Amino acid sequence: MKTIDELLAEGVAGKRVFVRADLNVPLDGTTITDDGRIRAVVPTIAKLAEAGARVVVASHLGRPKGAPDPAFSLAPAATRLGELLGADVAFATDTVGESATATVAGLADGQVAVVENLRFNPGETSKDDAERGAFADRLAELADVYVGDGFGAVHRKHASVYDLPARLPHYAGYLIATEVGVLKKLTTDVERPYAVVLGGAKVSDKLGVIDHLLERADRILIGGGMAYTFLKAQGHEVGSSLLQEDQIPAVQEYLRRAEEKGVEFVLPVDVVVAPSFPDLKTKAPAHPTTVAADAMPAGQMGLDNGPETNKLYASKLADAATVFWNGPMGVFEHPDFADGTRAVAQALVDSPGFSVVGGGDSAAAVRILGFDEKAFGHISTGGGASLEYLEGKTLPGLAALED
Repeated sequence: MKTIDELLAEGVAGKRVFVRADLNVPLDGTTITDDGRIRAVVPTIAKLAEAGARVVVASHLGRPKGAPDPAFSLAPAATRLGELLGADVAFATDTVGESATATVAGLADGQVAVVENLRFNPGETSKDDAERGAFADRLAELADVYVGDGFGAVHRKHASVYDLPARLPHYAGYLIATEVGVLKKLTTDVERPYAVVLGGAKVSDKLGVIDHLLERADRILIGGGMAYTFLKAQGHEVGSSLLQEDQIPAVQEYLRRAEEKGVEFVLPVDVVVAPSFPDLKTKAPAHPTTVAADAMPAGQMGLDNGPETNKLYASKLADAATVFWNGPMGVFEHPDFADGTRAVAQALVDSPGFSVVGGGDSAAAVRILGFDEKAFGHISTGGGASLEYLEGKTLPGLAALED
């Protein structure tokens, strides 16, 4: 895989460099609520611009239905990118049409443009190779060189991620190089003890990574909504908590295999419950109570780890040489149910080992709860991509960058 440093050594002045970034940021209307993904790609874009490249930045945002939708416009991201670069960033109101063509043609050396949301064109996400390829052909007309730096999208076989690199000289940007380097530390020559914290809503989303980690991790700590399927698999009442009954046999098999292999599986010993899911807009008091994990009342919903669980998990992470965390421990967006996620984040900060926050809601939680990002070994920009890498899957966007 060639890197951006090799491209810079070859010279980029005057060249149109297509940067596939990940500007898929959360929006409240047109207000960006977390600009972490934009900040992550700034080093690559800034370096190219400083070297005289004409930088064409492209990304998706959200899940539009293959047609323009103002709710998913990249305009706010383009504005924020300009603020972070300290320079004007041009914005094309389409992906490969008249505006994109004219905007790119109007770039001078060292200038940057963002084209509109790639998913406004159905060819970006099409499962038909010909349709996807045709869109990649049009994107290729905008550039001389391709730089892949949208790590959060490399697990997608999309036109701008998979097909376009085959049509242009291609290189990995700084972000992808960093992300891959970190993930290798989690999969090869891992420093031990190796602890993994998995949370989030659905256990089905994590089955593949659990299966893979049973061969590699020393401890697996479970929290979030998925914990209640594990507790149910052990025969406990889980009230009205999130539950995937169809996954109980798989969970029971994982618990059996973990015991067989000497992998420590750690589940909540107490949980914070409430009669119903909290209102995340008003943040109205949810009247929570804390109960033992094996004594949940019927009609109550588990929404966070309890204080004894928080202490337990902190102790299990205290001596870890390597920690990977993906998925919140509770409904961290509400103050009544944020302590479990906060406790895990603090345990990673306090841990002397190498800590990785695996993107997605975990990365958002770290920022929302006010932690210093520099206190962690690495905060990934791609939750799904990180998990699929740890599952041992081939990621299309990384394979496309290989020579």
